[in-house]
Amino acid sequence: MSRWACGLKGCDAAFDTVEDAVVHQTTAHERHECQVCGTVVPDGYFAIRHAFEEHTRAEFVRAYDADSDAVREREAIKSEIEDTADLQSIVDRIDGTV
Repeated sequence: MSRWACGLKGCDAAFDTVEDAVVHQTTAHERHECQVCGTVVPDGYFAIRHAFEEHTRAEFVRAYDADSDAVREREAIKSEIEDTADLQSIVDRIDGTV
């Protein structure tokens, strides 16, 4: 079984479940300020989700000086997490209800 890496710069943490990895990103790392709109969100998955659900790909590319490879990489991460994770359990854990 492959492990889920945190994926944030400078962090080598790895987890058995995607839910553990996303909760870690949300609780153990600094928040990220969106360069498009200034909204502050948890870094990692939630920052990617914010960028691609709230803004166009073109806005992301301009704000982050990104290229199409960076967009595709983040879209793949977002898709893989959403296809695998129990997102409600992540929200519940972050909110402290579980």
